[in-house]
Amino acid sequence: MEEQNAVILVVDDEERIRRLLKMYLEREGYIIEEAEDGETALDMALNHDYDLILLDLMLPGIDGIDVCERLRESKATPIIMLTAKGEEANRVQGFEVGTDDYIVKPFSPREVVLRVKALLRRSSKTKFLETDTTAKNVLVFPHLTIDHDAHRVTVNQQEVNLTPKEYELLYYLAQSPDKVFTREELLKDVWNYEFFGDLRTVDTHVKRLREKLNRISEQAASMIVTVWGVGYKFEVVSD
Repeated sequence: MEEQNAVILVVDDEERIRRLLKMYLEREGYIIEEAEDGETALDMALNHDYDLILLDLMLPGIDGIDVCERLRESKATPIIMLTAKGEEANRVQGFEVGTDDYIVKPFSPREVVLRVKALLRRSSKTKFLETDTTAKNVLVFPHLTIDHDAHRVTVNQQEVNLTPKEYELLYYLAQSPDKVFTREELLKDVWNYEFFGDLRTVDTHVKRLREKLNRISEQAASMIVTVWGVGYKFEVVSD
């Protein structure tokens, strides 16, 4: 995918917000499709392979949290949640169901464009696949390979479909085998947010990541180790 030609689904029940986002994003060369309610958005997202979704939290019918949760059952499409609620609980809930980034209304359209560009860069899985492969940034472990240039994870030669945030969490841990990270450190460095109190979003992402790895290899899943009372670490297992 060429980033400039990315197809983005904008989901918001306010036409003026959809129109504003569409105008700014189309200026960057993105192709924009729209939905004004959760049911329509979910149907479109399940039946089309969007490069990114801008998803409002408060929607008629099923809300953004439900849309994200149901979409994550089968797809890893990058999602940026939009909401008028700035409370921590809503932000945590969004991350728990698989949101990759979060923008609170009222927002600057320029900020949205920058966040979209950053997430598309991080989530591009094919950006380097057909270019020079001599300088690949690859982490290789027993049962598990992380190709960071391609943002691709393979377990026993089978590709694993991870969300951008699941990928970032795995890569962050795998870069420092045996180093223990607290939940607070992971929230700060992987999510770029400071949380005070509720750290369940880390546990939820670790659980989901383990489940996806375990479908192919129990050994790969077991490399993400819980350090009770502290946090998590990546521990290399031997055959």
